[in-house]
Amino acid sequence: MEHINLSGRKRESYKLEFSHSLLWECALGIAAVTNGALIDTLEHSAKLSGIRSGASRGLKDQLDHIEKNNTWKSLLQLLHHVEARTLQEFISAVEKMDGKELKQICLPFLGQEKEEARKRAASGHAESLEELIRHVEGHKFFPAYIAYIFKESPGKLKKHFIASMEGWYLAAIEPDKHRLSAILEKDVHDKKLLAARTSPEDLAEQATGGIAYLPEPGVFTVRLIPQYVYRPWTIEADLEGTKVFYYPVSNSSLPADVPDSPDYFLVQKQKALGDEFRLRIVKLLFKEDLPLQDITEELNIGKSTVHHHLKILRAAKLAEVHNHKYRLKKEAVLSLGRELERYLRGGCE
Repeated sequence: MEHINLSGRKRESYKLEFSHSLLWECALGIAAVTNGALIDTLEHSAKLSGIRSGASRGLKDQLDHIEKNNTWKSLLQLLHHVEARTLQEFISAVEKMDGKELKQICLPFLGQEKEEARKRAASGHAESLEELIRHVEGHKFFPAYIAYIFKESPGKLKKHFIASMEGWYLAAIEPDKHRLSAILEKDVHDKKLLAARTSPEDLAEQATGGIAYLPEPGVFTVRLIPQYVYRPWTIEADLEGTKVFYYPVSNSSLPADVPDSPDYFLVQKQKALGDEFRLRIVKLLFKEDLPLQDITEELNIGKSTVHHHLKILRAAKLAEVHNHKYRLKKEAVLSLGRELERYLRGGCE
């Protein structure tokens, strides 16, 4: 459909913010290692699983609790609200936090219209709890998560959050902290240089590997947080007035152990297409968007196997979920030849 704009108003944009620290990497590592549905698609899945299996009994108990109640969400929410650059600063901030404030931070932001209910629920108002749960009905884990935060005592929540962050930091971050810090710092440095010569929308799309996030009402800031542990996934979250993307660091931010290293997503896309069943799925989705059941029936293989292949295609940014159906990102597939040519010609005269 043709479009003529007579409004005379320039389309609004958003401001970009950059944030990085080992605490984000710690909390995201906890989120990754307790995500049973996605962990096998992560670049560092074997390492994460190894750390968990070799963890102390106390840390294993905390991770099991997180996997059951999705309290990794709380850790990320807390890091957005406390001024902490070190583990000890995080622990101190959580210990001093008022119980009502703690619960309000942990409860997810569900839009400005639900802020009063969120505040009342943090104070123990049962009707507000039900209002929040009704609002997120159908979400994968929010109803149970909100109910858990509401019912648990602030003291037990604090002990859980502190033990989880402290245990994972010492097991997974401390041994590699200098290398991780250098990777995160380089990525933010490079993104800030790029921000000086490109639009916020283009930079957000490039950083996230293809998420085209346009300005929306009530969102004035996009916060970009680089992460190494959750590659290749980008995690999206909402705060009041802010959209957050925890995006995978680019290959150029990694130590230059291998010369002429290809772009990370180029490698992931090529790997994703290097399988007969995934190519058949791509061909099906090229024709139309399809739900999981239809794809399963067309391929005549198990639903769990199809779901696994779809996760890989999504991780490589070649497919997405839209209106409960899987959709092929056609431009991403069709542009693969051009991306490969750019890599092959890189540095050539």
